[in-house]
Amino acid sequence: MHIKHLLSFLSAILISLTAVRAIASEPLLIYSHRHYEADQKLFEQFTEQTGIEVQVIKAKASELLQRLKSEGENTEADIFITADAGRLGYAKQEGLLAPVESEILSKRIPAPYRDPENHWFGFTLRARVFVYAPDRVKPEELSTYEALAEDTWRGRLLSRSSGNIYNQSLLASIIARTDAKTARDWARAVRQNMARPPQGNDRDQIRAVAAGIGDVAIVNTYYVGLLHNSENEKDRDVANSVKIFFPNQETSGTHVNVSGAGIVAASTQKEDARKLLEFLASDEAQKSFPLATSEYPVVAGIEWSDLQKSWGTFKPDSLNLSKLGQLNREAVKQANLAGWE
Repeated sequence: MHIKHLLSFLSAILISLTAVRAIASEPLLIYSHRHYEADQKLFEQFTEQTGIEVQVIKAKASELLQRLKSEGENTEADIFITADAGRLGYAKQEGLLAPVESEILSKRIPAPYRDPENHWFGFTLRARVFVYAPDRVKPEELSTYEALAEDTWRGRLLSRSSGNIYNQSLLASIIARTDAKTARDWARAVRQNMARPPQGNDRDQIRAVAAGIGDVAIVNTYYVGLLHNSENEKDRDVANSVKIFFPNQETSGTHVNVSGAGIVAASTQKEDARKLLEFLASDEAQKSFPLATSEYPVVAGIEWSDLQKSWGTFKPDSLNLSKLGQLNREAVKQANLAGWE
């Protein structure tokens, strides 16, 4: 009887160990809002180096966030990747992300581009700049975001909807630097200065500048890169017909944002997930972003692409991007009060 009990006990242990191994060998599941082929290549390189397999589910950021919330503790997701610190901040506020202790991430990723409590980390940087028509605007006419509120730009500006997270984060940064009323007054004036009602994405704003609909557009730098590298000749012509201006170089610096990632709070593979985040901060991964997506690396010392170099260097805003998530609701409120649809 004792031997039977012992055998049963050992059998149970073996079953448990097998289950643990099965769990440990499960691929990392990433919920990603990004849609770049370059990301998949990086995941494949990570698998080659570590033996850890990676699976990706892609969808809109709002859909992935809602999915994480509805799945709760039962989610199979291990990592959440999205564009904009505002969305990453929201994920943290909703308890969807776990804090990560990593000397590598803390050392390599500058403090403004990661959550102060290590719930998320930025891996690519994008600047929100002015794209202008050089035949109608002289660069010395441009200066700051704040100056876009001046009457001289009446009927000349272009931007997408305030419902877009990029504009919400820009407005949140203005609130952080000043106050809600100042941001609201600025948003109202910018909306009044637009050449047309807000519509389309950032690439559409650049195309509209090239078409003469407006003279200056507020866009993210990497969209200019996407047009430059497009297979469509018309898009390449559009990119070549406009110029980039980095605002606020004499004051707070150009507003920047990130694509970033965090480990899902309910993940059962946090150790492997941490390894993937650390890989995304490696020189190998960081060098790929400027060439593949026209995004800037967040790690210092990584070389930019020739296209990015042609745009010139710039001073980024040093505001910690966690503020963008904290002030997102206020930014949405002020944009609505300003009449920026």
